[in-house]
Amino acid sequence: RRRPLWPRLVPSLLLLGVGSWMVRGFVGLPQSSVSRNVSRAFFGGTPTGSETPLKDAPAQGAKHFVKGSSMYPPWPAGMEEAMFGMGCFWCSENLYMKMPGVYSTQVGYAGGDIPNPSYRDVCTGASGHNEVARIVFDPKEISYVELLKVFWERHDPTTLNRQGGDAGTQYRSGIYYYNEAQREAAEATKAKYAAALKGVRRDTISTEIVPAPEFYYAEDYHQQYDAKPGNRQYCGLSPTGVKLDVTGEKAAA
Repeated sequence: RRRPLWPRLVPSLLLLGVGSWMVRGFVGLPQSSVSRNVSRAFFGGTPTGSETPLKDAPAQGAKHFVKGSSMYPPWPAGMEEAMFGMGCFWCSENLYMKMPGVYSTQVGYAGGDIPNPSYRDVCTGASGHNEVARIVFDPKEISYVELLKVFWERHDPTTLNRQGGDAGTQYRSGIYYYNEAQREAAEATKAKYAAALKGVRRDTISTEIVPAPEFYYAEDYHQQYDAKPGNRQYCGLSPTGVKLDVTGEKAAA
């Protein structure tokens, strides 16, 4: 006699329920929705963006959680900007936000197809945006080449659209330059790091080096995330362990 189907379905249904609960509990949503102890995730649906800046973006007049400096321009005279995509922007901002010579940092979205995307939009994987960190720095105290050294050494530029367990186009490696000097420095250090990687990594560098696109601020709870109480101390970056010698490299003007 044929056995009833439902006893065989129970284990699968239980696993499905537990899996759904775990997914709901570990997505990058603000603390008002879930704990700030979150992980990286994908959302379904179609990205829409907005004609106006995100309501959840940092307020005008907001101060940097670590530096106490401004989160919005105009910056003090002499400051310059750098923009990098190197995986999870919590992690990449954390590398720069305490550095001497860095005036301010912000995380946001850049390089996509719709204006003012939200975290949910970007995590559909269909908006085209990258998670980026923007660094405002004083070139008299720290050079752009020194920022590039951190960029190359602290993530894996050979993994296309992936850093560690974080996968998707929003985790791609990218340098977004603001002037020709920055472009030249990016290309020169890329060539030098590619040579250093030979024999260590089979894959070639996948980093895109393009003019800086418009920067859209991410939601406020993402800003300086790793410095805030209750954060998850999450880091999805996956450095190669290879060092970059920048001796003799010309500082970008």
